[in-house]
Amino acid sequence: MQIQINTDHNVEGREALANNYSNIVASALKVVSGHITRVEVHLKDESNNEFGPNDKRCMIEARLEGRQPIAVTHKAASVEDAVVGAAEKLARFVESTLGKDRDKNAHRPDRSVARP
Repeated sequence: MQIQINTDHNVEGREALANNYSNIVASALKVVSGHITRVEVHLKDESNNEFGPNDKRCMIEARLEGRQPIAVTHKAASVEDAVVGAAEKLARFVESTLGKDRDKNAHRPDRSVARP
């Protein structure tokens, strides 16, 4: 699973913290990482470095094997909290998507069984 971190010019410590953010995302997606080929993380300070509640936004897009990309967004008071929230939200969404596919396939009749 490849993880790419993108930031706007208002997010401080971009290079230094990119590795930390990658680790947060990888850890949250550990259980479903075998189904994900690429993850793009987009970080933005929506208040242009002025303090405000929940002004840091993290949008994460994941590309799952054989499926359309999925994306989630989370806002928080700090960039790290936004990353953690979005990564956890994405992990739940991917698990739910994969679970629905398993349920759908489990209810399909087995066409390999010979019928009289």
